[in-house]
Amino acid sequence: MAKTNGKLIANNKKAYHDYFILDTYETGIALHGTEVKSLRMGKCSIKESFIRIENGEVYIYGMHISPYEKGNIFNKDPLRVRKLLLHKAEINKLLGKTKEKGIAIIPLKVYFKGSLVKAEIGLAKGKKLYDKRQDIAKKDQRREAQREFKVRNLE
Repeated sequence: MAKTNGKLIANNKKAYHDYFILDTYETGIALHGTEVKSLRMGKCSIKESFIRIENGEVYIYGMHISPYEKGNIFNKDPLRVRKLLLHKAEINKLLGKTKEKGIAIIPLKVYFKGSLVKAEIGLAKGKKLYDKRQDIAKKDQRREAQREFKVRNLE
């Protein structure tokens, strides 16, 4: 669903390795001024972050935005809980899906869309070890095929 067409700030590559992504949503993030300035400098990490729905609102935990270097007392805590902005119908849909066993909501990307900071979140199901091995084997096969194709075209 969500389509990134802005400047990428942070990407969660580990999420694609550890989870099957079932569905994606584009959300806004409630931020303070110095946090946006820090994001413009690319100082963000979502590797260890996760998302919870509490009291009908969606929050992201563990998203690290480094304090703005030229900031002052207005700098916020780098690991503070931030609210994600979604429509009520989308929140209800996510809440219903997360009631199923093994389904989680994880952040995939943080990016700029115009002047706004957006996050792409995914409805994810955890992979087993054998699924991860299959993905690695497929990736190796694809890489090998590309190599052979390149060699054939050079001859």
